[in-house]
Amino acid sequence: MTRDTEVPARVRRALARASALGFPGVCEDPMGPLLATLAAAVPPDGRILELGTGTGVGTAWLAEGLGQRDDVRLETVELDESLATAVRADDWPPYVTVHTGDAEALLPTLGRFDLIFADAVAGKWTGLDLTIDALAPGGLLVVDDMDLARYTDPRHRAAVQRVERTLADDPRLVVARIPAGTGLIMSTRRPDRRPSRSRYS
Repeated sequence: MTRDTEVPARVRRALARASALGFPGVCEDPMGPLLATLAAAVPPDGRILELGTGTGVGTAWLAEGLGQRDDVRLETVELDESLATAVRADDWPPYVTVHTGDAEALLPTLGRFDLIFADAVAGKWTGLDLTIDALAPGGLLVVDDMDLARYTDPRHRAAVQRVERTLADDPRLVVARIPAGTGLIMSTRRPDRRPSRSRYS
């Protein structure tokens, strides 16, 4: 559990926005510090994508991991214009871009990313294939809220199971299920195969 004294100021502001706006869907421990850790490991000139900005809690943790780096781009997508506007009003580093729109419509236009945090219906429960396509070779996809016990609606349970099967069955991915927090699945996209070259050629 993250202690209040360990929560960065930008994350505290995002949590305060969630409270003020009555927004319940903030990322829970241990997701925040994990996102910061993964962001810190993004390679030089890398790109990070978050699907589902909400009030910017996940965005803030990702930015915390990047710190003062100026070689990485962090892009986040939010369907709700009012939420996106509230997040944009905060003090973000210049490498952060908040997009407004449907993730499934935007994903084909955004390019490829080294780290993707899928935290929205679009791009996870629907359009997951687009999210996987947007993952760069060697890139990491993090999907949360995968603990089936959290859901009582049969449709939601079916959606979660469909996501898990899609990730597990995709030959491009190496997948690990992590029973922590709200339930995580982390997937790495295998590097593209390169033609083998004979040592004698």
